[in-house]
This record gives sequence, C-alpha cells and structure tokens, in this order.
Amino acid sequence: MALEVDVGKTLRARGREFHLEVKFASDAAVTVLFGPSGAGKTQTLYAIAGLARPERGVIRLGGDALFDSQRKIDLPTHRRRIGYVFQDYALFPHLSVVQNVAFATSRSAVFNPRTATGEVYELLARFALGKLASSYPHQLSGGQRQRVALARALAAKPRLLLLDEPFAALDAPLRARLREELIKIRKEFDVPMVVITHDPDDVAALGGRVVSIADGRTVA
Repeated sequence: MALEVDVGKTLRARGREFHLEVKFASDAAVTVLFGPSGAGKTQTLYAIAGLARPERGVIRLGGDALFDSQRKIDLPTHRRRIGYVFQDYALFPHLSVVQNVAFATSRSAVFNPRTATGEVYELLARFALGKLASSYPHQLSGGQRQRVALARALAAKPRLLLLDEPFAALDAPLRARLREELIKIRKEFDVPMVVITHDPDDVAALGGRVVSIADGRTVA
C-alpha cells in the first residue's frame, strides 16, 4: 500500500526552533526511517498517525488523503486505521495483558477479560502470551512487553503499522531475534510497516525502502 508524505512543521520549545520538512513516497512492505536521535523521525510518525498536525503538506495512504492542508483534510487518529507501537510500548500499567490487547478492539472488554473476543485470545497465542494473559506490564520482560504492544496494535486490524525504535531497549541477542520475528509478523499479517531506527544493523536486517532523515529533512 503506497504511502506518500510531504509535510512541513515548525516546532518551538525552550526558545529554540526545529523545522521539519520531510518528503518521501514508498510502496515497500517495510519502510525504514533512518537517522540520528533528534532528526525528526518520531515527529514524522506522529504526523502520519494523526498525533501531530503539520502546518502544511499532504499525507496519503493507498491513495486516500489522511491529511491535506490545502483541501483542509485532517482525519482523526481513530479513522486513519494506523497501528502505533511506541518506543516505550505505552502499555496501560493498570490493565492485564489481555485487557491491554482487548482495549484495541472493544472498550467494553477493558475491565472484564471474559468479554474479550476469540480473536484477542488467538493473538495472545500467536505472540506466545497466552500464559501471561492475567499478568501486568510490570511483571513482563522487555521482549514480552514489546509483543503485547504489537498484539494490541494488530488487534485493530490496521492498514499500516508504525514502530518507533522497536528494538532500542533490548539487548543485542534479543534485538536479533525480534528483528526476525518482526519480519515474520509482517508477512503473516500482510500489513506494511514504517520503522524508526538509528541502528544500521536494523536497516540491514529489515531491508525495504530506506528514508534517511537528518536535521528535520529527508536526505538523498
């Protein structure tokens, strides 16, 4: 599914300005946003997901306009059908594993795990989380928390999956294993991904279309 991004935004904080000018197009199964910390990669993901509003530009997914400043189109996050796995996973600490995943499919399932759908439990089984269904985020390892975050993002059946530094908090052996797992997941669920990283090893392992970003701009 083709993704087109051409956006601009000026960010101001603590008396400083940061200018984001990012433009790229990709129809690859995996698109990697590569660059140093502070380059503007996360702000680009926020714009795609609808978590931040650009000042100008266009964002299209599969030909559908998610954002178009001239046409005054700015679809709310829940209508974009985009899954997001945050760098810190952003799991709800007061909810169990099954409740975290069920939250993406039905608000009524949040406080009563027994009302979660069969699809939720199938996802838990797929991510080897079945035995951890009643556990809470603080009881999980880094790799387990990541799998819960992936399961939650996929539970909503997104058209696109965004991952912000998905391996940053993991040790080297686990990073290698989860890179392979992420590739398998993409093929199994047939969902295109945009992945942020500053690690060349991630770029080499994930392949796909690489978009380099530095100082808020895409670079050739």
